[in-house]
Amino acid sequence: MSNLTSHGPNGEVVRLESVSKVYYMGTQSVKAMVDVSISFEEGCFTAIMGPSGSGKSTMLNLLGCLDRPTSGKYFLSGQDVSNMEDNELSAMRLRRLGFIFQSFNLIPQLTVAENIEMPLYYMGWAADESKSRAEQLAAMVGLSERLDHRPAELSGGQQQRVAVARALANDPSVILADEPTGNLDSATGAQIMDLMADLNSQGKTIIMVTHESHIAVYAKRRIHMLDGRIERIEEAA
Repeated sequence: MSNLTSHGPNGEVVRLESVSKVYYMGTQSVKAMVDVSISFEEGCFTAIMGPSGSGKSTMLNLLGCLDRPTSGKYFLSGQDVSNMEDNELSAMRLRRLGFIFQSFNLIPQLTVAENIEMPLYYMGWAADESKSRAEQLAAMVGLSERLDHRPAELSGGQQQRVAVARALANDPSVILADEPTGNLDSATGAQIMDLMADLNSQGKTIIMVTHESHIAVYAKRRIHMLDGRIERIEEAA
């Protein structure tokens, strides 16, 4: 595989070129994305918005190398990943992307430290280096006192903080967040968004799906989708 550390031109970390995605269910075809072209600069904070069925989740799945476009090209850190084999896509996900999910997706049997370390385990990090990295990230998200706790012993907000730390473990090029505050009360959701805004101010690229306008205001750019197409793009003042 070619160099995974390269970035696209002009600080561009992600680019979609005329990307369409069609799902087939029996004889029916559903156009989930239609001829979408857009780029994301390194260090941007973008919210993808739209009603159910607008294509925002499909876009996030494609950006996360969890699915492939039916047509068009997807460039991640300067590499065309559109037609990569499964093992190559897995390597890109592991090294280049961090994921934050609405449902946290923590492993209940593992401690906070072990959940944060999970990506590093798959990357082959030494145990002592992995442990040190987990402690550093737990401190960053305010969970130093919870390293040996399991998810069931944490509040929803604390679980999402663990998920944020895990997403940062591999120092990803892009953090992809899918409704990151969807299972949280408004005050806890605001804390998580403050944390993500702080990460962005440190240079992290964040692409987030949300249907909540009060969450989208944290982003510097808002992409509104409708019927699989980009309807409009708003840039923060």
